[in-house]
Amino acid sequence: MAKKKHILYVQTSGIDTPKRLYSPFVLGMTAKAMDIDATIYFLGLGITVVKKGMAETVKEGNFPTVKEIMDQAIAAGVKLLVCEQSTQLLNLNRGDFIPEAKIVGAATLNDLVLDADATMWF
Repeated sequence: MAKKKHILYVQTSGIDTPKRLYSPFVLGMTAKAMDIDATIYFLGLGITVVKKGMAETVKEGNFPTVKEIMDQAIAAGVKLLVCEQSTQLLNLNRGDFIPEAKIVGAATLNDLVLDADATMWF
């Protein structure tokens, strides 16, 4: 049996660059609709997107808020991972993030990149 395909999206842009925040969620939902596993790994300033209360504040043009798109991606089964070292760099605590975002170590990103069929950075 063939291994299920997996795409890794790495979000390095934070809430200060709102136009860059939608793509990983939309693409992750698209991957899930194509029966491809999808994971978004938040790194550096990207972790601000999954900080409690932040995604609700980001809205571009006629698009819904990032929170609405994020909720749709979560419901579709897109996995959200947060770099623990980035939380330390930005002085944030584990409890500062939405419950669906799992805090993981830096080695996890290396493993994900090596195992993914494709990796995209935002």
